[in-house]
Amino acid sequence: MSIIRFPIRFEGSLGERILYALFDSGASYSGIHPDLASELGHVEKLPRPMIFATASAGHFLEVNETIRCEFYLDELRLSDEFLVIPDLSEEVIIGVNTLQKWKIKLDFEAERPIIEARIAKMILNPRL
Repeated sequence: MSIIRFPIRFEGSLGERILYALFDSGASYSGIHPDLASELGHVEKLPRPMIFATASAGHFLEVNETIRCEFYLDELRLSDEFLVIPDLSEEVIIGVNTLQKWKIKLDFEAERPIIEARIAKMILNPRL
């Protein structure tokens, strides 16, 4: 598992905010703290709960809500679904599904996420 913590601007239907995102190659899904999710946008109920095993043996976590947010990396406008995770210790976790979707790589030397130049050319400029 590899992680990088980096400030990212998030936007939702109700507002925007700079959040410290934990880019975590050990997490499948992306998640957000419940308080921050409700500040950013309209939280939606999942059709049925998702159950996740945690690092603590025998301990499971039930997730019942989600939110769609846009976030900006190198001034590029990206978007994804974030599970609203009860008692999340981080503000936001960016998981492998989001990393793969947007082809985000983790530069551990510079301690930052990056998008390859050829991929960035395919993403529309957020200012247009």
